[in-house]
Amino acid sequence: MEEHIGAMATCIHLDRFCAEICRMAASFMAKTSGVGHEGYVNQLCTLCAQVCDDCAAACEKHDADHCRACAAACRDCAEACRKMAA
Repeated sequence: MEEHIGAMATCIHLDRFCAEICRMAASFMAKTSGVGHEGYVNQLCTLCAQVCDDCAAACEKHDADHCRACAAACRDCAEACRKMAA
């Protein structure tokens, strides 16, 4: 159990927001492949990368191992989203 949950409220909120936009981006990629709506995917992946970067930055402010792991995963996801949007 996290001892200082109040201090991590922004991080927790961004974690949930990030997870949701990642699910949405994956869903859009699956639904639009080959049907000519890739522009939506590119825009969504660009936004997803930004949210992932913001989430990583928030998680990096905390020393807990799970926060560091989350930040690394968010950085990896942001990089993948930028590649997808390019």
